[in-house]
Amino acid sequence: MHLHHFNADSPAEAAAVARVWADVPGWVDALIAGRPYADVDALASYAGDLAAAWSPDDLAAALHAHPRIGAKVAGENAEAAASRREQGSMASAADDDVAAIAAGNAAYEERFGRVFLIRAAGRTPGEMRAELERRLGNDPDAETIEATRQLAEIALLRLRTTFADDAPAEPEPAE
Repeated sequence: MHLHHFNADSPAEAAAVARVWADVPGWVDALIAGRPYADVDALASYAGDLAAAWSPDDLAAALHAHPRIGAKVAGENAEAAASRREQGSMASAADDDVAAIAAGNAAYEERFGRVFLIRAAGRTPGEMRAELERRLGNDPDAETIEATRQLAEIALLRLRTTFADDAPAEPEPAE
């Protein structure tokens, strides 16, 4: 997708794109209202500034779209495709990492009442396992802050991935 399309899309179409990045309603609304953006960096900067103020309720709202680390991602929608791409390293994970992550996911959900959230892109299964084990020791408030930061990292990565092939728009032909 090119940024000029995002800028020109109807509010509903643009919101559908932004919800893939993070399904936080107020954040999506603010991003749509802020159009047009001069470039992807301006959009990402604004999105990051808004994400820095996310609340525990915003985190909870967004988690419905995030599968467990290591779980088979079902569905053909854009969120499912993004999750499969981001968790690609789990496809070749060692059995001990898979088992430890599954057990850690269950312990995390018991302790914190939500799915464990981590930016999986660029991380090995061993790194995700180590982070899961470390974060199980967090107190609930510290973990909410950490999970919200991870959500922001995921959102900004997805935003940039959306426009990875963005090139300067071709000039409109003169009429």
